[in-house]
Amino acid sequence: MALATVHLVRHGEVHNPDRVLYGRLPGYHLSELGYEMAERIGAHFGARAAAGASIVSLAASPLLRAQETARPTAAALGLETGVEHRIVEAGNHFEGMSHVAARLREPKLWPLLVNPFKPSWGEPYSEQVERVMEAVDEHRARAVELGGDGAEAILVAHQLPIWVTRLAAENRPLWHDPRRRECSLASITSLDFDGERLVAVRYSEPCADLLARAANLPGA
Repeated sequence: MALATVHLVRHGEVHNPDRVLYGRLPGYHLSELGYEMAERIGAHFGARAAAGASIVSLAASPLLRAQETARPTAAALGLETGVEHRIVEAGNHFEGMSHVAARLREPKLWPLLVNPFKPSWGEPYSEQVERVMEAVDEHRARAVELGGDGAEAILVAHQLPIWVTRLAAENRPLWHDPRRRECSLASITSLDFDGERLVAVRYSEPCADLLARAANLPGA
């Protein structure tokens, strides 16, 4: 059975001075710091490839911030960035609102909060896991086809879909406190496979030293 790894990369910081929960809204591009994070991620994977890693596939969510984050990695690896719709940000009924935490005091929004386990305010966690893992499996198989044993693929996505996919991979409940997600900006959640079997989950933060300067909203 061929070994393979799929890296789930969260995008860099977004230019969002009004602190809008932007979700799937178009036009939200990286901030200056976000571009710095994207360059750091590109250098990280470029160094891995130079050291012998067989990174053969790169795709990103269709949203602008993910596509922009992927560009330096594409340049470093000499790969084209595919568009992978299954790893897009989660749907959320609060999309477009600013300062969401403060607005949750408004009674008209309370019906959206009745079931945090699903959650009732957006796309069910289980559906996010299903679509992301479908993409992961396809890109894993494609990486092995292109690069053989030990091949790696990169998918640039968003915090919530990455996090709930990790929770599922580790057999943990999908319900969680958004403030406790271990999925920082420009972080890498790596899924290691032996054939079709997931054997390990790893997490790293190549941009850890940049996070103190970032406006890191919990997201969807």
